[in-house]
Amino acid sequence: MEEILEVLLDALIDSVKVFVLALLIYIIFSFVEKYITSLLKNHKKASPFFGSLCGLIPQCGTSVIASDMYLKNHISLGCVVAVFFACSDEALPILLTDFDHAISVIPLLLIKLILGFILGFIVDLLIKRQDNDIIELSQEYDDCHHKINYANTKLYKHLVHPILHALQIFIYVLVVNIIFGLIIYAIGGEEVLSSFLAQNSYLAPFVSTVVGIIPNCASSVLITEMYLINGIPFGALVSGLCMNAGLGFVYLLKNRKHIKDVLIIFIILFIASLATGYIVMGVMSLFGI
Repeated sequence: MEEILEVLLDALIDSVKVFVLALLIYIIFSFVEKYITSLLKNHKKASPFFGSLCGLIPQCGTSVIASDMYLKNHISLGCVVAVFFACSDEALPILLTDFDHAISVIPLLLIKLILGFILGFIVDLLIKRQDNDIIELSQEYDDCHHKINYANTKLYKHLVHPILHALQIFIYVLVVNIIFGLIIYAIGGEEVLSSFLAQNSYLAPFVSTVVGIIPNCASSVLITEMYLINGIPFGALVSGLCMNAGLGFVYLLKNRKHIKDVLIIFIILFIASLATGYIVMGVMSLFGI
């Protein structure tokens, strides 16, 4: 019972972190929305690079916010791919607290940043969106104002709306965190994975990538902890964390119209993450690292 309560507490803490991050970002967006819209319109080709940079933020809420912005047509599909690929959730703080493995953060971030941008750029190059697909955030706020009779009120635009929006995300994230947290607890997590990989080390990148699919911050923690105890090689760490996009995928599924987009993102990330993991592992083996 105590362990289940710990799972529930972790889910609550992770969800609160997402709420705080989302609230801060949406408050900031309410003031700089026109500049962001202009930036996205005038520098469309560079948007995946901005996505990769944002994805490096060690917070599981980053992918959720990116998904939410995509559903509202504020960012491109390539930008979402870049954010998802660059995400690492709770992995970075854990790696940085381990002196022997802290140096691995540098190549990990470089791989995520560079490949995230390249993947996002290719996606935007192949999948075109109409100019009017990316709408101004101010238009959304104005529509909300008129619907609830708060038209043109700065208080609503800069505080009430961000709070309501962040609360919606918080509730959704909390429910999903609890469900998948309990599933991971029931399966056995690290013990089961460690035992399996001890007998099938060549499958490490593949297994790590599959674990990265789990839409929960616990998956990135599990992958990182396995790396720290030398249960998986660095290549497997890379593949798992590149695939892990937190709750980003689940949040995208809120809108059934975007199921096709979710499948596209999933296939791209899975193939790219798996290939990257095996390539990194192969290169390190070649040079005896």
